[in-house]
Amino acid sequence: MKVVVVAGGTGGHIFPAIAIINKIKQQDKNSEILYIGTSDRMEKDLIPKLGIKFIGIEMIGINRKKIFSNYKVFKKFQEAIKKAEQILKDFKPNVVIGAGGYITAPVLYAAHKLKYPILIHEQNSVPGLSNKFLAHFADKICVSLPNSVKYFAKNKTVYTGNPRSEEIIDVVKKPKSSLGFDNNKKLVIFVMGSLGSLTMTLKLKELIPGFENKNYQVLIVTGKDYYKEYEIIKKTPNVKIIPFLDNMINLLKDTDLIVSRAGASTIAEITAIGLPAILVPSPYVTNNHQYKNAKELEDCGACQIITEEEFSKDKVIMAIDKLFDNKELYDNMKINSKKLGIKDSATKVYEEIKKITR
Repeated sequence: MKVVVVAGGTGGHIFPAIAIINKIKQQDKNSEILYIGTSDRMEKDLIPKLGIKFIGIEMIGINRKKIFSNYKVFKKFQEAIKKAEQILKDFKPNVVIGAGGYITAPVLYAAHKLKYPILIHEQNSVPGLSNKFLAHFADKICVSLPNSVKYFAKNKTVYTGNPRSEEIIDVVKKPKSSLGFDNNKKLVIFVMGSLGSLTMTLKLKELIPGFENKNYQVLIVTGKDYYKEYEIIKKTPNVKIIPFLDNMINLLKDTDLIVSRAGASTIAEITAIGLPAILVPSPYVTNNHQYKNAKELEDCGACQIITEEEFSKDKVIMAIDKLFDNKELYDNMKINSKKLGIKDSATKVYEEIKKITR
């Protein structure tokens, strides 16, 4: 099977795309994969390192605030379609898969014009602009969260979960002690994205003194851009601060609570392992989709939401203490989170790919 996978911009799109690729390779040893992404985002470096053939296409996103400045976007869109058409004609795929990001729009539209089967995967609870547009041309639409089904045509939409979840199930646990923590005490991880957040850095710095004398441990992953901000902060013995952690998911398997943003990859990870969470949705993302992601979990009893505006030393520490002091509340959150995680999500996506390529 020859497959073109298209995704770009952020890990929330790229990592599910990689999970789909890995499943295809596992099931079909003779498969050929071509990854098409943007020429200037993180996929251009990450994908070739994984030994996956990559072609970058120049594309920019729509400016929602200055509509009349989008002439350049539409020009790039037309150019990207032409380039994608030539790439697809040369490669001759059996199927074209889109996993999100604005690069998917011109490539999958080109695939539609050339009459190739199309599958799209939506990670967020509310579809982005590209997937709303592409849904009209897709043969099959896979979604990560159950409520997302209502945004697409019922006859071609399937709730598969996020394919990233299936990979996480098999990840080896990294014990707390590997970072110098006590394995017999609870661990809370704070993480606000790989780069971090200026607003949340200021709030987290105020939070640290409040952990003194707590019987649990705290790891703050600052993000690479803000680690230096914490150098002068007086830490209590039960708090550690690091800029980044490559194998975060391994440690999450030995973590008792996470306080984090609510991106699609985070949602996939915490539901896959049933990790209780306090989610702080980023208010700076398109369509406020992180809040909607988190709200779907909260409505199922799988997390607690604290908005960035509400985030304060007293409110956050009170929320952590309440969860750890109330075993029934904590256990229910763990159970409800795991109910949303689909253990064979990548396999389900692969089955849908096979259906439209027969």
